[in-house]
Amino acid sequence: MTSAGPGRPRHQQPSRPGATARDEILDAAAELFTTQGFASTSTRSIADAVGIRQSSLYHHFKTKDEILEDLLEGTVSGGLKFARAVAALPGGTSETDSPAGTRLHAVALYDGTQLCNARWNLGVLYHLPEVRSTRFARFLADRQELRRLYGELGAGLSAVPGGPDGGDFTFRLVESLIYLRADGVATDDSAAQAADAGLILCGLGQELPAIRAAGRALIDRLT
Repeated sequence: MTSAGPGRPRHQQPSRPGATARDEILDAAAELFTTQGFASTSTRSIADAVGIRQSSLYHHFKTKDEILEDLLEGTVSGGLKFARAVAALPGGTSETDSPAGTRLHAVALYDGTQLCNARWNLGVLYHLPEVRSTRFARFLADRQELRRLYGELGAGLSAVPGGPDGGDFTFRLVESLIYLRADGVATDDSAAQAADAGLILCGLGQELPAIRAAGRALIDRLT
């Protein structure tokens, strides 16, 4: 028997990714929430999946809602951090001199890649009834800020009179990757295809090769 910390014995050797017991708990919960459902998952089953006592789990998380809150925030934190960095770029840089749509494409590609490559498809939990409560206000605010940044980056991009709001439409396309994953049809190209589609719907299809190249360069620069 190994130790998960002072006074918190572990039943077995750690078998989950994560540098800490807290990380292992989050990974186990993510698997169970996305495969057997949030309501059907107990804190005991999460503890069993990690190989710790239920009382040890409570050392890290007081409630199941607290675990879900951490997991949900993790689905938007990376994309939001990158979108903030892109939106904060000053004028006169090489990035702002790139083709129109570069910033939006870069954010969509980065955000979509995060959603597609995450170990568990946690976006399927966005529409749980429980998530509508004030308990998850911070996650909801972060997701709304990310959506707003998409809108700002897409403002004025539509080359089609009366065309769609490119930013918000692209945000929706990126989040649709969650459901592609759930249906088992997401591919390595899905994130790039979602980013491309947003720009195509803005009427910028002919500029896509240059936008893609500049967007990838922007990602490389900021990450």
